[in-house]
Order: sequence, then structure tokens, then C-alpha cells
Amino acid sequence: MADIETKLRAVAAVPLNEELCRLIEELEPRVEMIRDHSLMHPMRGPADWSGDPEHRRTPEQQAAFDAMVDSADALFGIPDVDPAALARTVAANPRLRWVMTTAAGGGAQVRSADLDRADLDRITFTTSAGVHGGPLAEFAVLGVLAGAKSLPRLLRDQQDRAWPERWEMRQVDEMTVLVVGLGGIGAECARRFHALGAQVWGTTRSGEPVEGVDRLVRLDELVHAVAQVDAIVVTLPGTEQTHHLIGADVFEAVRPGTILASVGRGTVIDEQALLPALDDGRIAFAALDVFESEPLAKESPLWSHPNVLVSPHTAALSSKEEERIARRFAENAARLLDGRPLRAVVDTVEFY
Repeated sequence: MADIETKLRAVAAVPLNEELCRLIEELEPRVEMIRDHSLMHPMRGPADWSGDPEHRRTPEQQAAFDAMVDSADALFGIPDVDPAALARTVAANPRLRWVMTTAAGGGAQVRSADLDRADLDRITFTTSAGVHGGPLAEFAVLGVLAGAKSLPRLLRDQQDRAWPERWEMRQVDEMTVLVVGLGGIGAECARRFHALGAQVWGTTRSGEPVEGVDRLVRLDELVHAVAQVDAIVVTLPGTEQTHHLIGADVFEAVRPGTILASVGRGTVIDEQALLPALDDGRIAFAALDVFESEPLAKESPLWSHPNVLVSPHTAALSSKEEERIARRFAENAARLLDGRPLRAVVDTVEFY
């Protein structure tokens, strides 16, 4: 077993309020949280880790901030959520051993820092993956239910004060839902859809069983699988391997009337291939919290499509998010100090 250590100097490299800094120290007393709230860009709302972009440090404040992050054994957050700032402090600080990103998809931020292999091997990078699972799974359930219950039709009829002939709505407990990606978010989606009585399928790389999943699907079986399901929930991170994984071949294979919900990263879905599938009814409804380019361009047809629900990447935002991430940091700090494996470690080859 690895040696057990007695102290970890951790620096809050993003805004983290005093109460949560103290919470980390209470949960893991071997952690010394170094912070200077006067050096942080002010948050504009919950979990606004990068802070107000209009805020500027004085040269003296920037020097003090850099010196603080350069003194760390571990960083809570990528400094200013800026990959260039991460690269700077990695080069300046040979003692840095661990960085936890505040984003579930923090692997992309680490990739953008363009660190060399020696630094990627020296430092362990972890993410907050799984912390956002519950809220995102709820949005996925909302999306599938909205499609199953013909929400756009209901809203149009209500606006027109129209009382049409009754029609049959779809029932989730009669549906098969395919969760594409069974990580922290996907596992929470599977648990909720299973609780609603759906038959749940899920894609997997490991082949390990996941609670609530009735059938595991290999990624190379994806096109075959989508032809047999009623709804697709996409939870995958954005990597080179997942880019446009849900593309023309998938949309050509789906059954007419399939419902789509996306809560992972927008680059996983080819939006240009999605649009004709929406137009001809292969995709009956799409609930999208993430997009290939954000903010979504004003000229995007997705804004006005009658069978699309646009959410501005806000489904995971919660006043409890900051506390959940602080608790994750404390838990992983204990694991690091005890020589145990950390949770949500970034793969520094594929960066997810």
C-alpha cells in the first residue's frame, strides 16, 4: 500500500466561498486550503467559476495570484478556468501533483493547455464528473416525457385555444430508452428511466454491468441498436473519438418518431445531420441542453424548429453545485493522501 501522507497544501484557484473552504478542511483536516478571496474574479451567479469577465486584477494582484497558485500541491479548479493559466502554473510549479477541474468535462480544458507528456504523467487531473448527474438526468427525463406527451402540440393547441380530437400519448413504461454513455451522468439517467418503468439500454466500453440497465450495447453496435429503441439520451463527453458519433448513419437508422435528449457535450451530435431527421419526423422531438457551438448562433434553425427544446447549457446549474464539488474535492484529497485511487481521473490520451 502507498505511504499515507500527513498534509496537502491546496489552493483555491477559482472563486470558492469561505464557508466551503472551511467545509473542505473540516471534512479532511489534513488539507490546508490556501485562499485569498480578494484576488478572485467575482461570481455572477451559482457555480460561475470563471467569474466576471469584466473584472481585472491590478499587476500586483495578478502577481500575488500567480504566486499563490504556484505554491500548491493541489489546485481546486484550473486557475481562472483558463487553460493558458494552467499551462503557466504547471511550468512554474514542479511540486504540483493534482488538479481538480470544476467542470465535469474538464478533460477538454486540460487538453487545451497543451501540456507535454512529462507534465501529464506527473500531475493527476480529475473532474467533477458525476456531481452534475442528478440535475442532468432530470433534464433528460423532462425531454423524453415532453416528446412522449407531445408537448409542442399541446402548447400550440393551447396558444390557438384549439380543442382537437383526443389522441394517444406515449407511455415511458412502454418505451425502450438507449443511454449513450454510462458514466456518472448516464448512470443517473439509467436509474431514473428504470424507476419510471422503461426498458433501459446503455452503451459501454468496459462491459461492466450498471444498475438499472437491462442491456449493454457496444459502441460498434450503436447504429443497429438505435433502430430498436424509442428514445436516445446522449451523455458522452466531447473527445476526438465521440465527435459527431451521433451523425447521419445513426439518424438514418432510427425508427420514425424517436425522441432525442442531449446532456453531455454538443459536439457528440452532428447538428447538420439532426436537422433533416427533425424535418421528416425520424426524430419526433429533441431536448438539447448542449450544442456544437455555444452560445447557439442566432441564425441556427434549432431555435425555431417546432419540435426542439433549446436549453442554454443550464440544466446542471444548481445552488448546491458548489458544495457538491467541494465535497468531491475533500473526498479525493483523502484518497490522494491515503494512497488510494482518485475518482473521475482524466484520461490524458483521449482527455475525458
